[in-house]
Amino acid sequence: PQGLSMDASKKVDLKIIIIGALGVGKTSLLHQYVHKTFYEDYRTTLGASILTKVLAVDSTPLKLQIWDTGGQERFRSMVSTFYKGSDGCMLAFDVTDRESFEALDNWRDDFLEKVIPREQDFPMVVLGNKIDISDRQVPKETASAWCKEKDIPYFEVSAKNNINVAEAFETLAKQALSTYKGIFESYLTDSIKLTPDDKPKQSCC
Repeated sequence: PQGLSMDASKKVDLKIIIIGALGVGKTSLLHQYVHKTFYEDYRTTLGASILTKVLAVDSTPLKLQIWDTGGQERFRSMVSTFYKGSDGCMLAFDVTDRESFEALDNWRDDFLEKVIPREQDFPMVVLGNKIDISDRQVPKETASAWCKEKDIPYFEVSAKNNINVAEAFETLAKQALSTYKGIFESYLTDSIKLTPDDKPKQSCC
């Protein structure tokens, strides 16, 4: 049916969560994106803090509620309670810290396990932060290959020098919005009762 478009004047609220090992710069990335400042405060994020950013994607006004989470192992079970209701997930690691990259698998699996329904193509991007530092341990090719295999966009970023930060967030926002619209429209379609003649012929399983 025609006319199933979302009301363009209605702001869409999307929840984005940023996860990854301790010290990879999640808070700095967020502050750079939301406040355009480099936040050099090394205090560990305890639990989660939330920042919001309003932007328009494909002329749809979006309000991103971005959850910054603590990367410490002892917060892992607490952090996973924040996954619920996420529309998009940002996985971050530090290109100068091999272990933070190797931990991505665990973070991703943990996230997908907790997010229901489990969407294989859940909106996700990976950020390799701190490319401004010369002491690199994770080659771009290695990270790209990992992401390619999982079909996740990869961004090399610097929270300090504001390289690729907005692009990464906006790519995730776009993915999250199109998934959201897909769910929204299939929900609308399902709620329109089909007359028997309209029903697609269902082959028996």
